[in-house]
Amino acid sequence: KFAMVAPDVQIDDGKGTILISSEEGETEANNHRKLSDFGIRNGSRLQADDFLQDYTLLINVLHSEDLEKDVEFEVVGDAPERIGPKPSEPTSKNISNGSDDGAQPSTSTGNQQ
Repeated sequence: KFAMVAPDVQIDDGKGTILISSEEGETEANNHRKLSDFGIRNGSRLQADDFLQDYTLLINVLHSEDLEKDVEFEVVGDAPERIGPKPSEPTSKNISNGSDDGAQPSTSTGNQQ
C-alpha cells in the first residue's frame, strides 16, 4: 500500500525498537508476532523509512471496531503514489571541448597549406 521497496519500521517512542528491518533475517522472529506484543496500542506511532527511495512515513495506529468482515486493517489518509527507486545518475558525456553544444571535432581530411 505504501510502495516501499526495503523498509525499516520502528516504534516512534524514542527507544528505537525495530519491528521490520531491510536487512535480511534481522527481524524475522517478529513476523508472527502481533503489534500488541510490542506494546503498540491505540495512538501509537510507527516510523517507516525506505532508504532506497529516500522516503519516510509516520504511521498513526488507531484502533477501530468498524472494519468490514475479514479486514484486519485500513489505511486512512493520503497514501503516496508509487514512488519507485531513485533514478540513477545521468551518464556523463564524452565532451572534448568542455561544452555540451553538440559540436564535434573536425573530421576534414583535405589538403591544408
